[in-house]
Amino acid sequence: MTSTHRILDAHLHVWDLSVSDYAWLTPAHGRLRASFTPQKARRELTAAGVDAAILVQAEDSEGDTTYLLDVASHQPWVAGVVGWIQLDDPERAEQQLARWTVHPAFCGIRHLVHNDPRNDFLDLPNVRRSLAMVAELGLPFDVPDAWPRHLERTVSLARAVPELSIVLDHLGKPPHDAVGQGRWRLCLRELAACPNTTAKVSGLQAPGQPFTPEVIRPVWDTAVELFGPSRLMYGGDWPMTTDFGGYPAALSLATTLAEQLSPRERGQLFAGTAERVYHRTVLEGGDQRA
Repeated sequence: MTSTHRILDAHLHVWDLSVSDYAWLTPAHGRLRASFTPQKARRELTAAGVDAAILVQAEDSEGDTTYLLDVASHQPWVAGVVGWIQLDDPERAEQQLARWTVHPAFCGIRHLVHNDPRNDFLDLPNVRRSLAMVAELGLPFDVPDAWPRHLERTVSLARAVPELSIVLDHLGKPPHDAVGQGRWRLCLRELAACPNTTAKVSGLQAPGQPFTPEVIRPVWDTAVELFGPSRLMYGGDWPMTTDFGGYPAALSLATTLAEQLSPRERGQLFAGTAERVYHRTVLEGGDQRA
């Protein structure tokens, strides 16, 4: 599938098992337990007609962030890197921010909250101190897989630190049952009411569920209603989509869902929102400026 409009993929991964073992990546993940290189990623993007992508950390480690920044230094299609800092240790976080922000590709931070055993992680005073520093630097904070443990706390964080730009990855990972989806919608409404928040239409594949527009449309309709296209951004979430049709399926899904939008709104979804939030400028053909 080839795109007909400029696209900045706001959520893409690469990882190298020689860099780290990525503890979450167990044998149960099947084909995902392999190295997914920048070269593989570039082939996927080129085949889809995607101009550029933002690489997002896949491990809470300095090694992973260092690897991604090195990739960005050698791959012109990489528009930016969302890396990791030790949020619960403000002194170390400050040192890491000083180190990472020297690199022009560094454009945001993320912590794998869904893999952290602490339900109150986003409420911890040290985490709030670190995120205040992130806000001062104008960097956004990505929150992955927030449902069910962290979505309400993301709302609290957005209210407590209004100067912090918060990006909800994967729309919070909404549930597929009716009761759960109703609770998710209520939390999402509260988050969307905070003007310092945006969300990614990404990572909506789920085991046992068809990855089709018909299944995803209720979630999509809720996101458009609550955030509006100017606060949503497309993310392919490759290679996590490997068992769900791969990159073509994710882009096709987003393109089909976005058919209801105006050309200007599609421009926001597929590039404009990510450019604004991550302070990137991506031109046709993948050329970019920080």
